[in-house]
Amino acid sequence: MLRNSFPSFNIPALLLTGLLYLPMMLMAQNKLPRVSVAGNKFEANGKPLVFRGFNTSDPDKLSREDHWNENYFSEIRKWGANIVRFPVHPAAWRQRGEKEYLELLDKGIALAGSQGLYVIIDWHSIGNLRTAMYQNPMYETTQKETYEFWRTIAKRYKDNTTVAFYELYNEPTVMGGELGTCTWEQWKVMMEETIGIIRACKSPAIPLVAGFNWAYDLSHVAENPIQAEGIGYVSHPYPQKREKPWESKWTQDWGFVAQKYPLILTEIGFCGADDKGAHVPVISDESYGDAITQYAKARGISYVVWVFDPQWAPMMISDWSYTPTRQGKYFREALRKN
Repeated sequence: MLRNSFPSFNIPALLLTGLLYLPMMLMAQNKLPRVSVAGNKFEANGKPLVFRGFNTSDPDKLSREDHWNENYFSEIRKWGANIVRFPVHPAAWRQRGEKEYLELLDKGIALAGSQGLYVIIDWHSIGNLRTAMYQNPMYETTQKETYEFWRTIAKRYKDNTTVAFYELYNEPTVMGGELGTCTWEQWKVMMEETIGIIRACKSPAIPLVAGFNWAYDLSHVAENPIQAEGIGYVSHPYPQKREKPWESKWTQDWGFVAQKYPLILTEIGFCGADDKGAHVPVISDESYGDAITQYAKARGISYVVWVFDPQWAPMMISDWSYTPTRQGKYFREALRKN
């Protein structure tokens, strides 16, 4: 196809100018083996696979700031990651437009794959999808838009092995009733509908389903799991969700799921009370880092730290020279050990 498109061009020269950079990257991205579900584990090429990685900030933000590039993904890889999570805000998806946003995702997926990084695509809304009430305008969406998003994503990336996971909805919450009501049964219906749409598009990527309370609480799974095969579950166990000691409460709230199903903590992280961007759910110290990494390691649970950006908190880096923050230093060392 490239020869037909550029019959008289010199390929090395085009690479130097960057004209063929993305197509060549797209050809390279499918070298990663397909990830699948085997019991309560993820596997690739028949071998168990545990994920350790970082969240990017919204690709739209990074692109506007000229950091959605090879250096960014190379640095993430140097820090020891084997996976990245792309949070796609509904407002950014609409503002940039489907065509341009998909081009952003194409580029990020290609760059991630070239570094040996798997990708989670995350529909990054916070609120009550049933009532269409949300924590902030940037998270506003509808059930129809959500289903259409996943239909589009599933069709586009069904043959792309770098895209291992679809996180169907970031953080379900009713905010103590401020956003209306939603039962687990109602949530299940929406998630099972989304999975059905993805599967009808012939996509083998693994759907990830979050629990209630800003994706923390998976307790309902014990009695009423999602009726779909080949999926994983998500929790966001930030430090202030429970008081110390955390471990027994984590097991009660979400950790038990890992005995039967694959589990990914797609957001963890901490920062000090005086750190830039500190807010209550994440204020803690290295004791949280020790607890969550040891808990995950002992149970084969995957995790993805929030967030590889110097503005969004809790941040991993303090500037675009990739100087690590306090939690950046901690998790960089933790991932490099793995």
